[in-house]
Amino acid sequence: MRNPVVPAVRRGLVCLLSCAALSAALPAVAAAPPSARTPRVKEQDRIPFTQRYYAVQRGGIVRAANSAVTCRESAAGDGAAAVPCVTARTGKSAQSGKGNHGAGDGKNRPAAVPAVVANHRYDMFYTDVDDDPNTFNSSRAELALPKDAQVTYARLYWGGNLLVSEQKPHKDNGRVLVAEPGGAYKELLADSVIGHRTADGADAFQATADVTELVRNSGPGMYTVAQINVAMGRTRVGAWGGWTLVVAYAKKGAPLRHLSLWDGFDTVTAEQRTLHLDLGRMRIPVGGYGRLGMVAYDGDRGITGDSLTFEPHGTRRAVPIADPENAADDVFNSSITDSGRDRIRREPAHRNTLGYDSDVFDLRRALLTGADDVGVRIHTERDFLWLGALFLEADAG
Repeated sequence: MRNPVVPAVRRGLVCLLSCAALSAALPAVAAAPPSARTPRVKEQDRIPFTQRYYAVQRGGIVRAANSAVTCRESAAGDGAAAVPCVTARTGKSAQSGKGNHGAGDGKNRPAAVPAVVANHRYDMFYTDVDDDPNTFNSSRAELALPKDAQVTYARLYWGGNLLVSEQKPHKDNGRVLVAEPGGAYKELLADSVIGHRTADGADAFQATADVTELVRNSGPGMYTVAQINVAMGRTRVGAWGGWTLVVAYAKKGAPLRHLSLWDGFDTVTAEQRTLHLDLGRMRIPVGGYGRLGMVAYDGDRGITGDSLTFEPHGTRRAVPIADPENAADDVFNSSITDSGRDRIRREPAHRNTLGYDSDVFDLRRALLTGADDVGVRIHTERDFLWLGALFLEADAG
């Protein structure tokens, strides 16, 4: 969520940088309060993006994702007038992605500008889809793996804002509960440095852990993630958070492709407007197929001026990334989409995730002339973004 009048509301996309791979299907545990175990993992306020995984193989990358908080119908907050999540007059919900405030955003902007449908306007509360009374938040999403696919790597990212109307304890950042399809909750602890930074009213973090063995043994289906350490309520910064499971797989007969995953923890703000990420040398043929995935926090729907550009070096082309669900000047707009469509089965399945982005973009237009190596540029004019992870699937030339 973002307050367009306060250019420095530093929210960020948080990510985990890293090293080791702690995975394994951990023993099933009851959904005990998050203070049961305190992982001793180092935290760092800024982590440069580095490559976590890379392979050239016949296969691809898939992901599952969902948010951990959403708005509720009551309009509570910090004293400023909050907007009801669902209006009685129109029946429109902020969760649908459509504004319920008229054509303007209350800041005297012209009617041509879309209404701001962002988390700082609402009283935010946890999503909790399970029937376990010991969890305060939980959400599900489907991991769709092709038939006969073999999982070669899997990593879970989770994070959000710890400070809204309540302050969540930092010691719980590195712990989360995960349930595979048809399984019970298992405690998962971060295995890498946790990104954690306090800035301009937000107290943001992202943690990550290797879950290769768990996903390899469990296969496709609905995964549930619970107890993400995010705060609820309403402030000018807003509540936001969620999780993304990124999975690389090999499959006989599939095209030969580059599969790469990067993560880190950095911010893009109205003061530091542009972040360039060099993703390294990667030979992609002319007219090749490719998809780029991005995990980010606190991008606000309707606050325009943020963009994502793919830079296939060696071709002297910089291509703006956009699709029907992610406008070129509002790419970070609280959505979970694939090539402009909401394809993942999720519970809940809100179109507007109110501060959490986990999108996959089609790169075929950007790869018309191929590439020798690639980069990404993230830019913002007014929004405040926390960057967490990038993944790329592209034909190998």
